[in-house]
Parts: sequence; C-alpha cells; structure tokens
Amino acid sequence: MEPKEQLSTSLSEPQTAKSAPSGVPTDNKKLICLGICLAIGLLAWFLPASAFGLKGDPTVLEQRVIAIFLFAAAMWITEPIPIWTTSVLTMVLMLLTVSNSAVAFMTPEKGAELYNGQIYGEPISYKAIMAAFADPTIMLFMGGFVLAIAATKYKMDAGLAKAMLKPFGTRAEYVLLGFILISATFSMFMSNTATAAMMLTILSPVLATLPSDGKGKIGLALAIPIACNVGGIGTPIGTPPNAIATGFLEKQGIEIAFGDWMLMMVPVVLIILVFSWFLLVKLFPFSQRDIVIEVPGDFDKSPKAFIVYVTFGITIFLWVFGKDLFGINANVVALIPFAVFSITGVITKKDLALIDWDVLWLVAGGFALGIGLDKTGLGKHMVDSIPLDQWPTLVMMIGAGVLCITMSTFMSNSGTAALLVPILAAAGMGMQEQLASFGGVPALLIGVALSASLAMSLPISTPPNALAYAKGFIQQKDMAVVGIIVGVFGMIVGYSALILFGNTVFGN
Repeated sequence: MEPKEQLSTSLSEPQTAKSAPSGVPTDNKKLICLGICLAIGLLAWFLPASAFGLKGDPTVLEQRVIAIFLFAAAMWITEPIPIWTTSVLTMVLMLLTVSNSAVAFMTPEKGAELYNGQIYGEPISYKAIMAAFADPTIMLFMGGFVLAIAATKYKMDAGLAKAMLKPFGTRAEYVLLGFILISATFSMFMSNTATAAMMLTILSPVLATLPSDGKGKIGLALAIPIACNVGGIGTPIGTPPNAIATGFLEKQGIEIAFGDWMLMMVPVVLIILVFSWFLLVKLFPFSQRDIVIEVPGDFDKSPKAFIVYVTFGITIFLWVFGKDLFGINANVVALIPFAVFSITGVITKKDLALIDWDVLWLVAGGFALGIGLDKTGLGKHMVDSIPLDQWPTLVMMIGAGVLCITMSTFMSNSGTAALLVPILAAAGMGMQEQLASFGGVPALLIGVALSASLAMSLPISTPPNALAYAKGFIQQKDMAVVGIIVGVFGMIVGYSALILFGNTVFGN
C-alpha cells in the first residue's frame, strides 16, 4: 500500500530541489506556481460559457466545477502546496460555490433559474460533498493503515521479513529475488514507502560491503523501489490509485471484490516481478556468488502481538473470501481490525496520529471532484461533447494509460489518478457497449490505476524511488532505463490481462 505517494515533506523536498530552475528560490517558485494556478482557475471561472466548446453551453455550476477542476489539476501538477491540502481546498471551494449551502451572493434569487443571464443548474447537496471523506473506500484504506501500524508496532513486519528471506539462501541472484518478492508482498498491504524504508535498512549494510566495481549492488538497490511500486498493484488497498478506481466503480454500481481484484492482479504482479528479476540480473550481474543477509529483530511474543498476528490473518482471509462465504464486503471487513485493536489496547490514541490522514484527504478530494462532475451533469455533458464513438476503443483505453504513466512520472500517482479517473468513469459509463469486448469499464479504470503504479523511471516519480536513490548506489540513468522497460512491459501484461479476462473475473 502506498499511503505517502509524494505527500511527505521530507520526500517532496528533493522533487522541488531537482525541478527548480537554477537561481530561483524555492519559495519564489512556489508563489509563481500558485499565481499561475489561480490565474487558470479564475480564467475558467469568468470565460464566456461558449468558450468551452461543449454541446450546449454549461450551466453556472458546471462552469464553476470546470474552474475548480482546472485549478486543482494545476495545483496537483505544480505542487505549490502539499497535494492533500489542495484536496481540502477543493472540497471547501465546492461547498462554498456549487453546493446547496453556497454563499448567498453566488446563488440566484429564490425561485430564479438564471444567474447573470446564465442557467444556474441544480446545486449539489453539501452532505454529498462532505460524505466523500467517509466514503466506504476511505474506510477500506483506513483499515489498511491500522493493520500496518499494528504490524510495525509489534515487529510483525521485521519477523516476517526474516522468516521469508531464509528460503532464498545466500546465492546472490536468489537473494535478489527474495528481496523483490518480499518487498512486493509487504507493499500489497502496507505503505510502499514504509516497506521501502524497512527493506533498504536491511539491505544497506550489505550494499556497503559489496565490491565497488560490481554492478550487483545497483540491481539490489533498484529491486526495492521496483518491487514496492509493482507490489501495490496486487490489492485494492495497495496504493491510492487503486482505491480511487474501485471507489468510482462502486459509484457506478460495479463492485470489485477484494478477492477478485487479487485474482486478476496478483498474477500480473508476479509476471512483472519475475521479468524485473531477469532484467536486473542481466543488466547488473553480480561479481560474487554469495551474499549473507542478517535481519535484526524477531517476532514480538507478547499477548497483544498475538492478537495482531491472528487479527491480521483473519482480516486478509475475510478480504479475500468474506464476500463469497459470509456476504461481507471488503470495506466493512477493514473496520474489524480497527475495532479489535482499539478494544484490546493494541493501538492507542497516540497510534491514531500515525494514520496517513493526508492520503485519506487526497483520495476524498478526488471523490469530491467526481461528485461535482456527476451531480452537476458536467461529466455527461463532457462525454456527449467528445466523439468517443468515433475513436477506436482500444486506442482510447491504452491512450489513457499512456497519459497516466507519463503524468505520474513527474507528479503524484494519486494526484494523477484523482484527475483522470473521474473523467474516464463518466466516459466509460457512456460507452459501455464499446468497452464490453475489452474488459468493460473496470478494465478502463483499473488500467489507469495500474499505469500510475508503473511510473517509476525517475527519483521523483515515487517515494520508494527517492529513498533508494538517496542511498547513493543508483545513478539516475540506471533508474530511468529499468523504470521505462518495466513500465512498458507492465502495461503490456496488465492491459492484456484486463482486456482478455476482465469480463470473466469482474463479471461486468
């Protein structure tokens, strides 16, 4: 699971430093970016309605949603402020301007349909916008965060890493494979950033002892971010783009069961990981035969730790099989460990501060924008204005993935998904017949989530990349070459699976 994306201050600083022009102070650059973002939003707010090129002029509320959307997009791309704060600001702007609790001077007189000569439209319920933060998908993510906090607190992660590395022995190539598979497994259920930090901590002493002229250490260092990024694809809670995609599918009446997602995506993950292993061994061969890994720490054996281990296992079982066996969906299951850990004292109110609230706000902001597109009718208006029926369906699907992976290379994966998924969800529901033979609407949206996770060719692309690059064992060109190859291969495998088996697995 990737709760941080590029939200952490410590991880966002390298991005700013690398992207800022020489001689331009960072604060000044942020102010310039903020000014540009405001200008884009205000321009869209005050443009004539006919300037948007839609079939029929947008209503006042539709135009305001366009302005807020463009402002949010510019803010997420340039990041003059942390991206989660942009989501908060987006929700507040929507409450004040397009809801049924908007400020009085922005609404028409009672009973009037026009506002400044333009059709006003139907306001969105303020409760619907606020409810975005309590969306069931948000609860699913929160449950995942609580599990990860408890697992770290009671040393379950370190104990598992130690136990799981043993079968791979000391042969260098197999140790590399072990780190790849273990990192990916942890990233399916825990923070990608935390997993990368833990695995790099275990690996760093070993890297320092390897021959300076050997390439093997580069492959080992690259294995961690690759595995963490790819591993997050394996579960709905693996990374925020997955949650955004499943959240919008649920809003369209398409529920993707936790087990069904894993049935489709875990094989995809395994294929990409094995390919990555072969690639790293080929590009960065080891100059020595054996590597000895010493993992510090072991399983905590306290009663509370036992509660964590049992609850973790039961939760994973219910996530995978609960819908079919007991009729409980994954969102409800996610709150079970929260309740158990709270009652038994496994987690305390201090531990709650460790929940990645910034990620929850970010995802909620994306959902709020989706509500704006849906409830004002803007999404349908946009889809009706784009000749999607004249585009080859496969080109549209793959094109969305290419756009996503390109944007995610330079900006937050979650921010990219929050921008693209609402529009594609509206488009997908308008062309269900065309998409039916290509995996349906789930294939379209899950493909975007997949593409976001495969953007890993630069140190700034994801926090795991930044952490690995900061260790000093990797050159940017090596990360770019491997990241691009794995990304392209991953998209081929992922989209092939979604198109061929999407309808069978997801039943749509």
